[in-house]
Amino acid sequence: QVQLVESGGGLVQTGDSLRLSCVASGRTLSSYRMAWFRQAPGKEREFVSSISWNGGITYYGDSVKGRFTISRDNAKNTVLLQIYSLKPDDTAVYYCAAKQTFSSARGSGTFDYDYWGQGTQVTVSS
Repeated sequence: QVQLVESGGGLVQTGDSLRLSCVASGRTLSSYRMAWFRQAPGKEREFVSSISWNGGITYYGDSVKGRFTISRDNAKNTVLLQIYSLKPDDTAVYYCAAKQTFSSARGSGTFDYDYWGQGTQVTVSS
């Protein structure tokens, strides 16, 4: 079992930056593809970004490309999501997800992941 805990969310203003963290326990993440999703009120969970097991390949959703950067530190069992130029449309609960695989696939579906964190709220005021 893998337990994921997100942190770093908060109330920010348009144009601000945030760094979200996802810390795992229970298993080492070195063989897991990791991802971030987000869910706004009344909307489906949306793919934000994913990163391969060794950090060599990253993918981003169209709405965040160029403003979000995903990274990982397997030694610390941590995945980060650096967010720049926040917009009100970025307001959502952000979830960390994990799937044990060495595949380099995008993994943009919620069904692609077996483990989820509880989420961290990001609210962007205009």
